[in-house]
Amino acid sequence: MNAYDAAKPLLFSLPAETAHGLGHAALRLAQDTPVESWLRDRYVVADARLETTAFGQSFPNPVGVAAGFDKNAEIPNVLAALGFGHVEVGGVTAQPQQGNPRPRMFRLREDDALVNRMGFNNHGADVVGDRLAATDCPVPLGVNIGKSKSAPLDAAEDDYLYTYERVREGGDYFVVNVSSPNTPGLRELQNREALERILGTLQDAGASPLLVKLSPNLPDAAVEESLGVVDDLGLDGVIATNTSTDRPDSLRSPNADEEGGLSGKPIEDTATGMVRFVAERTDVPVVGVGGVSDARGAYEKIRNGASVVQLYTGLVYEGPSIARDINEGLLRLLERDGFDSIEEAIGADL
Repeated sequence: MNAYDAAKPLLFSLPAETAHGLGHAALRLAQDTPVESWLRDRYVVADARLETTAFGQSFPNPVGVAAGFDKNAEIPNVLAALGFGHVEVGGVTAQPQQGNPRPRMFRLREDDALVNRMGFNNHGADVVGDRLAATDCPVPLGVNIGKSKSAPLDAAEDDYLYTYERVREGGDYFVVNVSSPNTPGLRELQNREALERILGTLQDAGASPLLVKLSPNLPDAAVEESLGVVDDLGLDGVIATNTSTDRPDSLRSPNADEEGGLSGKPIEDTATGMVRFVAERTDVPVVGVGGVSDARGAYEKIRNGASVVQLYTGLVYEGPSIARDINEGLLRLLERDGFDSIEEAIGADL
């Protein structure tokens, strides 16, 4: 049993957000100390076969941290030391936000899942932008940009622009989040007119690389419409997918009825299907998110068209060794299938 397995019963006896806060605080204490170097020696898998490129960025491995884990860009360097090949911070909004009332994060332990209705709680673009500008992260650092709850939908582009202008100096790529289920009306911005307005405004301001994050709950026709915008505007990538408002019949946890976005193993197959659907319809790189917790699941998304993958819930259930374990497993899978690199495996099943 490793240290995380030993600590998990105690952590899981606490409310989910409290436990997350404790873990986050521990990592923050380790950052920029000798402990960070120790973690890097223990968890980073340095192997050229894992290296890949997407939307102009070079990734030392394809396993990243999804937005939501480090909302305020406080621990990107120590997350890199845990072996992650990129870190996406945020969602960041123009104004500081408290988010929705607690409790707002729930474990579905029987299902290896989470439900959250956080509501873009973050320190705001000014604070996060200053923090990013002072950060020298050793792996690509993405910034997920959300709409402030107070901003009207018809002025959303100005709100996104304010945030982008304040985080631009510290980000290596930028993600427009119009798919979180926890900000009222936000997903209405996934229609063509709204997307063109928001993304076009950011492109005019110089945002690049620029990606859009889509919901797994969109019907196929709506996804295709969004991908039409991606192609028409020449965006750099698509993230598939955000959390889901659906509740599969397989769920066993009593917390399944909580309102919010579902993440983790129950949405893995849906997310992988969305990765494939997107990859078959656009030539831009796809970031695969949803249910990744082991090498098999990451590899499946990669073979279905994901250039890189991201996780959050898997980190909660599997602990700090997850990136190392997945990367070591990916190397074994590459050897099994006769691939010389992870790039050769991208889209192999399409």
